[in-house]
Amino acid sequence: MTDSALVLVANAGEGSISTFRLENGQLERLAVNEGLDGCSTFAVDSERDLVYAGVKGPTGILTLSLDRESGRLTPQSRLDLPDGGMNYIALTRGGTGLLGVSYSGGFGISCTVTGGVVSEPVSTITFPNLHSVLPSADGRFAYFVSLGADLVAQYALDDDLRVTPLDPETVAAPEGSGPRHLVLNEAQDAVYVLTEFSGEVLHYRRDTSTGALALQGSTTAYDTTKNLGHSVFGADPLEHHYIWGADLHFGANGTRLWATERTESTLGAVSVAADGSVSAPERFTVTELQPRGFALSADGAHLVAAGERSTQVSLYAVHDDALELLQHAETGRGANWVRFV
Repeated sequence: MTDSALVLVANAGEGSISTFRLENGQLERLAVNEGLDGCSTFAVDSERDLVYAGVKGPTGILTLSLDRESGRLTPQSRLDLPDGGMNYIALTRGGTGLLGVSYSGGFGISCTVTGGVVSEPVSTITFPNLHSVLPSADGRFAYFVSLGADLVAQYALDDDLRVTPLDPETVAAPEGSGPRHLVLNEAQDAVYVLTEFSGEVLHYRRDTSTGALALQGSTTAYDTTKNLGHSVFGADPLEHHYIWGADLHFGANGTRLWATERTESTLGAVSVAADGSVSAPERFTVTELQPRGFALSADGAHLVAAGERSTQVSLYAVHDDALELLQHAETGRGANWVRFV
């Protein structure tokens, strides 16, 4: 069967987004879209072929239209965010709402979206070093991860996208773990968070009625044979050989959670049991240098990984918890965000 999809890769080091076509197990670069200074996050509305990109110089969110044939991205509108740039952007409610967080600014936002135009924030929350945000699938709740405060903040989303704190407003992550990225499972009854400093995947049970989270357990997601030390805020992980967790995504059937660790540049697949509990990867794949971002195709058959210290991406075929390298493809400097479209 022919596999044809688009893959977008943000290259923060040169302010661009590369567009690739994946077909028959190979990547073809269609375009390199420049003029996106400091872009390290974006979200895609595939139904409307719109891309919402976090940019710097000045900081804001740029709406771009995607031409699927040429791979070109054309600017449509812009929201200025003078208090700080976005580190994570997510869409909700069929592309009519947008959530974002600023690590440097320490704030999270919710905005409405009309015809691709992002409104001024209708709600703003503040926690130190917010690193990611995701809505529930039904668009009723949103979860903001604070690396600096070791917590997940949980909110209901009102009809106008304003946030209302749940009770309690926050749930803790282990002290000093540095929670970073999160995912929700298909059943929406579990949330998983990858920690940057301890390299763990945390499992939270989620009440699908109230949206509330409760920590259930955890497992390591890094290669423990490499003698990596527990990282601390502000330390250079490479200098000290510390754990440096980055990105987290589900595999196709929800039984694997792929995670990256940047000091040893590895990808590993955490096992997810029927009850939602997690266990450590049994094998690791060395990938692009300093792999901050990666993504899996919708069918789970392919994985594309980018490295912050590499100018190329790696394309893999996924075989359960093993990866088969198919191709290296040039992308750009500082590649750090990947999405299938």
